Amino acid sequence: MANKFVLTYLVYLPVVLLLTLYVARSLFKNGRVFMLDIFRGKTEIADSTNRLFEVGFYLINIGFALRIMEVNGYWAENLYDTNQEVVETLAGKIGGFAIYLGIMLFLNLFLFMRGRRKSNANRMPRPVEPTAPALA
Repeated sequence: MANKFVLTYLVYLPVVLLLTLYVARSLFKNGRVFMLDIFRGKTEIADSTNRLFEVGFYLINIGFALRIMEVNGYWAENLYDTNQEVVETLAGKIGGFAIYLGIMLFLNLFLFMRGRRKSNANRMPRPVEPTAPALA
């Protein structure tokens, strides 16, 4: 039984780490456009802020993945009698983590959109240039 626990961990960890890496890279590569808009084209501050958000995303999600990694508990005596149970446990753990990552992705998109909306609301309107009267 101990070997099946180890197998579960050896499959779970790389999968959730790769999922986290993929989602973070995709989100923050494409989120750069929002950051540039929010910071009005100031590349240095937009990129720095985006990188800080990315580090926070990694810390939160990898921390959560490690926190929920445990597969034993009060029901562990009967767990893993078959390989099917290993696969079902992995599917539940990885599936739950994928749903959580999706929620985090949409939360970050919401924050990008909110920042963009606030940035646009704070922009001063362009002054209207007076036009010369048309000659008849």
